[in-house]
Amino acid sequence: MTDIDVAAENKRRFLDAFGRFAAGDTDVLFEIIREDFVTHSPGAPSGRDAWIEFIKNSPLATARLELQHVVADPEFVVAHYHLFPVEGTPEAVVDIWRFEDFMIVEHWDVSRPLEP
Repeated sequence: MTDIDVAAENKRRFLDAFGRFAAGDTDVLFEIIREDFVTHSPGAPSGRDAWIEFIKNSPLATARLELQHVVADPEFVVAHYHLFPVEGTPEAVVDIWRFEDFMIVEHWDVSRPLEP
């Protein structure tokens, strides 16, 4: 596969997983995140199973998500979206996902309150 093909497949896999997650399917995370997953988000645990459990019990699991932008290269998929929790302040979020062999292996994020 060329770098363009790898980037397109990583983006396709991300978009499928994001859409399913946004529709309430949190188990899709097991299909796209590798077991040795590392996150650099303060307060969130690394390791696929621990991170997924953390996400399932966070406001993110029940929030409405509106995808704004997605950019991909052969190693990274970057997503910008708006997060509307059931309770609390809406946020603008950017996630950076590092892929290896079409699986997510590493994650960084930034967020801020969504301005009206």
